Amino acid sequence: MIRFCSTLTRPSSHSDHCVRLRSLIESCKSIQQIKQTHAQLLTTGLISHLVSANKFLKLLAFASLSYAHKVFDQIPQPDLFIYNTMIKAHSLSPDSCRDSFMVFRSLIRDSGLLPNRYSFVFAFGACGNGLGVQEGKQVQVHAVKAGVENNVFVANALIAMYGKWKLVEESQMVFDWAAGYRDLYSWNNMIVAYVGAGYMSQAREMFDGMQERNVVSWSTIIAGYVQVGCFMEALDFFHVMLQEGTKPNEYTLVSALTACSNLVALDQGKWIHVYSGRSEIKMNEKLLSSIIDMYAKCGEIESASRVFNEHKVKRKVWPWNAMIGGFAMHGKPNEAISVFEQMKVEKVSPNKVTFIALLNACSHGHMVEEGKSYFRLMVSDYGINPEIEHYGCMVDLLSRAGLLKEAEEMISDMPMAPDVAIWGALLNACRIYKDMQRGYRIGKIIKEMDPYHIGCHVLLGNIYSTSRRWNEARMLREKNENGDRKKVPGCSSIELNGTFHQFLVGDRSHPQSKELYSFLDEMTTKLKIAGYVPEFGELLLDIDDEEDKETALSIHSEKLAIAFGLMNTAPGTPIRIVKNLRVCVDCHKATKFISKVYDRVIIVRDRTRYHHFKDGDCSCKDYW
Repeated sequence: MIRFCSTLTRPSSHSDHCVRLRSLIESCKSIQQIKQTHAQLLTTGLISHLVSANKFLKLLAFASLSYAHKVFDQIPQPDLFIYNTMIKAHSLSPDSCRDSFMVFRSLIRDSGLLPNRYSFVFAFGACGNGLGVQEGKQVQVHAVKAGVENNVFVANALIAMYGKWKLVEESQMVFDWAAGYRDLYSWNNMIVAYVGAGYMSQAREMFDGMQERNVVSWSTIIAGYVQVGCFMEALDFFHVMLQEGTKPNEYTLVSALTACSNLVALDQGKWIHVYSGRSEIKMNEKLLSSIIDMYAKCGEIESASRVFNEHKVKRKVWPWNAMIGGFAMHGKPNEAISVFEQMKVEKVSPNKVTFIALLNACSHGHMVEEGKSYFRLMVSDYGINPEIEHYGCMVDLLSRAGLLKEAEEMISDMPMAPDVAIWGALLNACRIYKDMQRGYRIGKIIKEMDPYHIGCHVLLGNIYSTSRRWNEARMLREKNENGDRKKVPGCSSIELNGTFHQFLVGDRSHPQSKELYSFLDEMTTKLKIAGYVPEFGELLLDIDDEEDKETALSIHSEKLAIAFGLMNTAPGTPIRIVKNLRVCVDCHKATKFISKVYDRVIIVRDRTRYHHFKDGDCSCKDYW
């Protein structure tokens, strides 16, 4: 227990007072101790010194913003510095931005003081962080009245404020009128505005027109490319940044690692990990979670686990979520649960993302009772109300386990309207478990919600094909082909020596296509000798000729990518494939045979999880 009774006495000088006051506040470990310090300031009369009061408020705002506001209300005549301190403190949190605006309004109406540029910068920040356009316009009017609209700091705050609302035309208007006095921050804020709105071509044009750039300029463009799914462009831009001599920071690396995760660019991800250590970039929770996520999504779950265990920067929830999510996507539910239990021991509070990852782990691991238990625990122990994503996980968990009636009942009992994705999870289970009548009914519900939903049509087409209702399957196919929305084609990619090779269904555009299809025929023959029999159940069309059926299956994108990998890598080299859709039953079966016949470890990441094929088996145990 810290003793405060004799700690604070009237000091010999103002500077001594500031030093002792800061030391005293920083030593406080609880609100009770802060209150004791406040009492000391009152009894010594030091609280009446506005500079002292401002210092106290600045330090107090980090400990308890609500208590700081109560202290502010008790100051008879706050000066401008104290007003600005409170406007800024409240502006940093979306939950208290309204209070920031109210303090600013009090400054304008009640204080008799003139706001300065800092008053407006903090007020614009509050408006951008949590308030609406109307409040921002009001503050802007007062800035014009005060004659500070031409100040570069105010203009930059205005650009940022409009950018956060995705009002890029207004941001550009402010940027243009500030032409005579804008600085690097003006350009960066304008790039951030375009990136936030998803306008990458304009952001890149703005970047190319800059006379001076810093790490923020580069990092914003890289993050923007990641945001819109242009992962190759993000990595290319990252490499150019390094070549031009700009040193990245932890935010740059987080974006680059995210690009590697989505591309399964393991070699580049490893290089960034090593670079982060050698360049002495601070390892914070976000960077650590990005490294863990990169290894997990590149198929190296053991490396992800090793990084997680080696670093102690785990005070926040993000690295834990990354590790639980990694184990979930690799079909390791027991390991995911173990991390969650360790998280509880170390008193790290889970959030809604933690439970999404945990429920996914239970779903992929066929752990129905455990999933139900964690779903209840989320509410009872942590006060986290389930959102539609959590209900989606539970429906997926029950559907995968074949509990279709229970899954449908959960959908009916949801406190919010189910979306197409939730009904789609149940529809897919109807296909797997051949519950045709329920499937027809669910399909009708989805078509009423979204008549042109391609995924629903594909699943229904599979159900019709399984039931040999060829006319309905053909009608769905024709409707898809004639509609505005097109089915996303199967696409698989593989990275070799830093170059990405992408294959579509039946793709013949690759320079090695002739050799590839010759190898594919040879591979199919070897698989048949080993006992492989094609699975025709998911073909959408009524094809009578067995050879035509085999041809339709053999040109699936993942088979092309795997064959390309076998052709171009040394024996024993693991092959890593990324597919944009769920791997089909036949490709899954064929890949098991390929792993045995060619004695290769084949790692496939599809839309829902990872599959590790080795010696004729898959880590998913045929449950995916």
